[in-house]
Amino acid sequence: MATNGARAAAEPDRSLAASIACICVGAFLLCINDALAKRLGAAYPVAEIVFFRMLFALPPILLIGLVAGGSGGFATRRPLVHLGRGLLAVIGTFTFFLGLTLLPLAETTAIAYTAPLFVTLLAGPLVGEHPRARQWLATLAGFAGVLLVVQPGSSAFSVAAAAPLTTALAYALMMLSARRLGRSETIWASMFYATAVPLALSAAVLPFFWQPPALADLPWLAAMGLCGGAAMTLITQAFRIGKAAIVAPFDYTGLIWAVIFGWTFWAEIPSGLTLLGAAGIALSGVYLAYTHDRGAVEAPSRD
Repeated sequence: MATNGARAAAEPDRSLAASIACICVGAFLLCINDALAKRLGAAYPVAEIVFFRMLFALPPILLIGLVAGGSGGFATRRPLVHLGRGLLAVIGTFTFFLGLTLLPLAETTAIAYTAPLFVTLLAGPLVGEHPRARQWLATLAGFAGVLLVVQPGSSAFSVAAAAPLTTALAYALMMLSARRLGRSETIWASMFYATAVPLALSAAVLPFFWQPPALADLPWLAAMGLCGGAAMTLITQAFRIGKAAIVAPFDYTGLIWAVIFGWTFWAEIPSGLTLLGAAGIALSGVYLAYTHDRGAVEAPSRD
């Protein structure tokens, strides 16, 4: 009896450790993906970078999905919802990669992390979930952090900040649209279509932007896609097996890696205001994840 109790107590600990490990490794790999996209974006059109990102991200998603759920795991009853989410994914990826070509890595990453703030803003009109006063305050604090990062009115301000803000909005809409998929749709189907649709769309416009990649760049293009696909799989798995309130803070370790990579490879040193704003965005996102996990969002009654 005691042995069974000990095993039961150990299960949550293992799940907690696994979810934290998944989110930390996923955030690291995603930042590698971003750094490679920034490097390659200096030589290739953004549309081409998006194409190769999705091309090499799709195989690991397919492989892991087949192992975990078989071919039936990719079946869907809501193709139009997946198509819409795929359109949002291509907008989000395109604008983020565009931002990387125009802004420092850490600044672009910090602004893109405002997606949870947009979820709070849009939850009421789109899905009928009405945030409470404390969540609104956290959201306002997060956007105050954005103002510190972009510093409007100063010489450091750039309209390029609109690109990662668009990314955040697109991914917030993707989060909210996930409610439309229902419980019958697997996570592998969601990930597959969110990668396959942008791949098809970027391939359609590629002839207008195509620049033959140098042989030396092919490994970097492949590494970008593989890291991105693996990162999204790990991050998704982390939120599947762990509580959002516990997992979400570790997602923001990506900001640390963005600062390190930006400083190491491009000599980008964030200002004190940028770091303060990034911290504000992260704390707001963590608080929103915590309150949402505890059911602090007021959903309308089904009665």
